[in-house]
Amino acid sequence: MGLVTDRAILVTGASRGIGAAIAQAFAGQGDRVAIHYRAASAAAASVLAQLPGGGHVVVQADLTDAGAVRRMVNEAADRLGGLDVLVNNAGIYESHPITDVSYEEWQAAWRDTLGVNLVGAVNATWCAVQHMIPRGGGRIVNVTSRGAYRGEPRHPAYGASKAGLNSFGQSMARHLAPHGIAVASVAPGYVATDMTTEELASPRGDVIRGQSPFDRVARPEEIASAVLYLASPQAEWASGTVLDLNGASYLR
Repeated sequence: MGLVTDRAILVTGASRGIGAAIAQAFAGQGDRVAIHYRAASAAAASVLAQLPGGGHVVVQADLTDAGAVRRMVNEAADRLGGLDVLVNNAGIYESHPITDVSYEEWQAAWRDTLGVNLVGAVNATWCAVQHMIPRGGGRIVNVTSRGAYRGEPRHPAYGASKAGLNSFGQSMARHLAPHGIAVASVAPGYVATDMTTEELASPRGDVIRGQSPFDRVARPEEIASAVLYLASPQAEWASGTVLDLNGASYLR
């Protein structure tokens, strides 16, 4: 059994996949978790019902709405009795190759993707920091992607948003250290979640798995374990880190 820490944790995009696994991992070591969702209220409630321990809550916000983000973070802090850790996990992944979409579709994909993946995380971070500084510190962990480095020709806004999140996280690591707040990121490759089930079951599945010499993709629990470490009191010296979690499928 993990160390009981009883911290207040906010995980965005926690109604499924990696976010749900992260929520489960924190709850498993005795933390209290706020599960954020945008529209999947039933899925968020299901995740909540499966968390060990008590004191967990569900909070809702469209991350493209700055006012809603502020209300959501404040609600999480109020209901948890403070905020010690923010995990910026929520993200969207839209296909919009530049040669295949209209100008209007191109603009919409960039607006929506950056709005959730980058600006939403940036705003959640500002709001969370207001609660962490009075407590003497905290941890912020961003879930980015190997797509920030290797290029995403069919999902360019996604790759750009994750590269921006890496850079933002490192800027915050420099600025927030005097306040006792460490900031780090994890950059997964493909992960076996409901978002990737269809593609992994398609003819491309073997190609995707073959990108790693382990001939598989990651499990959500593997990403959650890394987030748990980076959010731990022992990981202060890892602040500014971007940890690649791609099974040697992309090396830099």
